[in-house]
Amino acid sequence: MKTAGKNIDINLQAMGKMSEICDVLERSGYQGRDLETYLVRLLFCFFADDTGIFCKGQLYDYILHTNHSDGVLTDTIMKLFAVLDRRKDDREGFSEELAEFPYINGRMFAGELPVHPLADSVRNLLLSSQEIAWGRLSPAIFGAMFQEIMNQKTRREWGTYYTSEENIRKLIRPLFLDNLWAEFHSIKHSRHKLLAFHEKLTELRFLDPACGCGNFLIVTYQELRRLELEVIRNLYDMNQRVLDVGMYCRVQVSQFYGIEYEPFQAHIAKVCMWLADHQLNMEAADAFGMYYARIPLVQSASIVEGNALSMDWNEVVVAGQLNYIIGNPPFVGARLMNEGQKQDIRNVFRGSSAAGNMDYVTAWYRKAASYMAETQIRAAFVSTNSICQGEQAAMLWKSLKFNYHTGIDFAYRSFVWNNEARGQAKVHCVIIGFSDWSVRDADSEKKSLFDGDEEWKVSHINGYLIAAPDVYVQPRRSPVSEWVPAMTFGSMANDGGNLILQPEEADFLMMKYPQLKEEGAIRPFIGSEEYINRKQRYCLWLLGIRPEVYENIPEIQRRIQAVKSFREYSPRAATRKLAKFPEIFGEIRQPEQGKYILVPRVSSWRRSYIPMGFLPAETIASDAAQMVPQATEELFGILTSAMHMAWVRAVAGRLKSDYRYSSSIVYNNFPFPDLDRESADDIHEKAARVLAIREQYAEVPLAWLYDDTSMPSALKNAHRELDLAVDRSYGYEFDTEKERVIFLMDLYSKL
Repeated sequence: MKTAGKNIDINLQAMGKMSEICDVLERSGYQGRDLETYLVRLLFCFFADDTGIFCKGQLYDYILHTNHSDGVLTDTIMKLFAVLDRRKDDREGFSEELAEFPYINGRMFAGELPVHPLADSVRNLLLSSQEIAWGRLSPAIFGAMFQEIMNQKTRREWGTYYTSEENIRKLIRPLFLDNLWAEFHSIKHSRHKLLAFHEKLTELRFLDPACGCGNFLIVTYQELRRLELEVIRNLYDMNQRVLDVGMYCRVQVSQFYGIEYEPFQAHIAKVCMWLADHQLNMEAADAFGMYYARIPLVQSASIVEGNALSMDWNEVVVAGQLNYIIGNPPFVGARLMNEGQKQDIRNVFRGSSAAGNMDYVTAWYRKAASYMAETQIRAAFVSTNSICQGEQAAMLWKSLKFNYHTGIDFAYRSFVWNNEARGQAKVHCVIIGFSDWSVRDADSEKKSLFDGDEEWKVSHINGYLIAAPDVYVQPRRSPVSEWVPAMTFGSMANDGGNLILQPEEADFLMMKYPQLKEEGAIRPFIGSEEYINRKQRYCLWLLGIRPEVYENIPEIQRRIQAVKSFREYSPRAATRKLAKFPEIFGEIRQPEQGKYILVPRVSSWRRSYIPMGFLPAETIASDAAQMVPQATEELFGILTSAMHMAWVRAVAGRLKSDYRYSSSIVYNNFPFPDLDRESADDIHEKAARVLAIREQYAEVPLAWLYDDTSMPSALKNAHRELDLAVDRSYGYEFDTEKERVIFLMDLYSKL
């Protein structure tokens, strides 16, 4: 079984136990916030009983001696919660056994819960909890897992969603941690410098403005405390017993701040920070050889409940006192946001026409950039890779640069954000570190660009996460290269499906009414899905067809009438106007003669090339694809080359992780080469070779033919020859995609 950190099995066992307890408490009458609070308190008690906050086994013994009758257990637990919230000198009326429990504070046990009788089965569950090593929980992932048990739909699938600690370290290491360790190693033999460095660690402040259950804050705190422990090892003789460990462990949870919209998650974040603090104190105790605990709880992370996009972050922590912003803001696409989220975007991007096309996560970038302007704060977020692709990349990074002098300090190019748990949701993400470059000489600093296992030191990273100057690829209505023909969408039926035919329907009509085939009234109808997978679909294409050909065919008349009704009842005025012409497509762009190149609008990211090719004018292209009429083999060769695909991967939008090819962003902005006769002939010859080999596999789906694992070697070789021919047309030969993209970005900026 894969693990996230060392103790995923312990976390899963603990979550299973908490799920069982949750079920019983729900049946007893606990709901909502009361249920959440009850479970969090029990979790803390289990943890305390296993880690020395309580005397070892104190909780177990207390419950073991409880009377078995219903109702008594409820009173027993409520008394425990009450005593944990009282100072030692304020426990009159409590039994001697209860009075021995420590005072916890931190408002962990403040406030009374409703009293519902608990069945004796709860007692057995509480007693069996001692079998779990609660002290080995990983607070960084347990918080997110704990939240799931509150959802009955996911309770039996606990362990589905959480962020692995290793992924969090991907963000914090280049942001600050690597530099801190490097600084430590450079000065660790100087006591004077080491003391100053220790002081520096105690002054660092961190904010996660979408902290959820606090996992980013927790891992950051863990790493900072472990660095501090190394500092202490080098400052002091660890062989001597130290009277007050706390005097040396000075990094505190109070250096951490968070903002969270959901109250329960905010509460969990605070609790898990306390759990992490105690675990780290135990690590320190092992190093010093004596027990150390921060009980009663006095200091805590400042986790504020609220909407981070509508509040002033200075009210959480003043910008001048903060060092780093970290986190993993919500992933919600621009077209999937609810009304409240759309309003958040409009407020944050007030005055910008870009608001309607931005993903939700971009609001955190804009808000952070505004907050940290003219400060030394550095920030890093995990985001969907969409913010570095398509028109969104230009809108976001141009805005941040010119409004707030924001530059990118480091970045991880797209990778799978793997949760390492069963049922995991694999999302393609980027990590971007950024800051206000106007407050320091940032241009002279080397930037780190990560791609897979590689790290490159580069002079600049632009908004597409390319080691190239800043360019902003924005939508164009026509190609930037003048010799290139326009690309358009295919034709849109706008018919409620009534003009579209499945193969068996088309065959039936053409067999029963031969004139439909003779007159070309039924045509192949091809979109991205049909083209890539060689599926058949047809349509009624009655444009230019004499009415007497079909006016006496009841099957067609029923379809035409259905189109008319569909359009008449549309909420769109433009569609209602089309009801006057129900026999034809709503939007017609099909060329009347010749051939055209069909380009799928969406294609798998796993393919080195987008499958595209020539179709005759008699085959109708749907609006699920794009087409280039009057196209040549030379144009086909360039579009299906490594050069063009490098541009696609750099600037195209994404549908999940698949390429979303658009004419306005990808095609119209692509810097096509100025072909001389020799280059044109070379590309024409190599493109014809690719098409000829494909023709040998005419019955094989292009999805298989262009899958990198199944592509025939002859086709691979033909494409390599075509790639070289296209490279030569630019006057260069490239070894890597990175070189191609940098070259194209530079060429585009000149165009």
